[in-house]
Amino acid sequence: MKAMSRRGLFGALGCLCGAAHLGLTATPVQAQGGWSPPASAQRCPSRWGAADRRGSMNLMTPERAKRAASLIRTGTVIELGQTLSQEMPFFGTRRFDVHLKQTFMNPQANRRGSNEEMVLTEIGQVGTQLDMFPHQTIGDETYNCVKVPSIMSRGGFTEMGVDTVGTIFTRGILLDIAALKGVPVLGDDYEITVADLEQAQARQNIRIEEGDAVIFHTGWGTLWGRENARYVRSCPGIGVAAAEYVIARNPILMGADNWPVECAPSKTMPEASLPVHQIALVINGVHLLENMKLDQLAQQRQSEFALMVQPLKVKGGSGSTVAPSALF
Repeated sequence: MKAMSRRGLFGALGCLCGAAHLGLTATPVQAQGGWSPPASAQRCPSRWGAADRRGSMNLMTPERAKRAASLIRTGTVIELGQTLSQEMPFFGTRRFDVHLKQTFMNPQANRRGSNEEMVLTEIGQVGTQLDMFPHQTIGDETYNCVKVPSIMSRGGFTEMGVDTVGTIFTRGILLDIAALKGVPVLGDDYEITVADLEQAQARQNIRIEEGDAVIFHTGWGTLWGRENARYVRSCPGIGVAAAEYVIARNPILMGADNWPVECAPSKTMPEASLPVHQIALVINGVHLLENMKLDQLAQQRQSEFALMVQPLKVKGGSGSTVAPSALF
């Protein structure tokens, strides 16, 4: 097949998806016989150059932090992180075990006792979590076509570890798709479309802007700790076209109250495994914020807020459990 330019690639996908909302980002293509990501030459270098390792965090500027701070008017804080516990839903061999250590009673007269705990877990990929770019690949390449074997070490990734992300403090917007559809929880395999995103923005009188953290409320988070088997079996979320629509507007991250942000398994790309993970993390360098607790924020009908996220400084980590907050 003749190599296609980025501009040609965007046009092809626009025809395929029937969408008129594509931006200047490399996009997956529907190859003959199945879905396929774009070739390395079509997605690299990134918009910030071949040496870039920060991706969308290049948009985290002092001006955006100041704008986010201006959204805090009443001082309300809503926590958006799920509680870490052994009752969480897990995938594969992921685990979270807490062992209490009643250590000792100090010998001094004031009888100071001391208690600690030992936590055994995959700290980057349990609970509410932020994905870093090397968490996902296209073949053996991660963001900006960096060869994963070249940045792997026994102690973690030598480049693009989650410790390099830093504080995220930006405007967050909540697109309440469950409310748009008039249901508490979207269907188990509902795929959010571009039309849904447009309608939600119109209904809530808000627009996605560059540097935003774009959060999707599906209602799926209400299953957390109650229907774990159902929670991990599938989930509603954004489809490929919806992801491309958002990414074309240059967000810092996309998040949701489900485990992959995207619809799983994909309905429009059933032959592909979590394609939005590749589109966001690998192709465009946009972080994903998963397993959020959004019920209280949705009940308040708060569409715009300051979002605070601070990943743990896990050197070389593929991600981090986080406890984000919405402030307004």
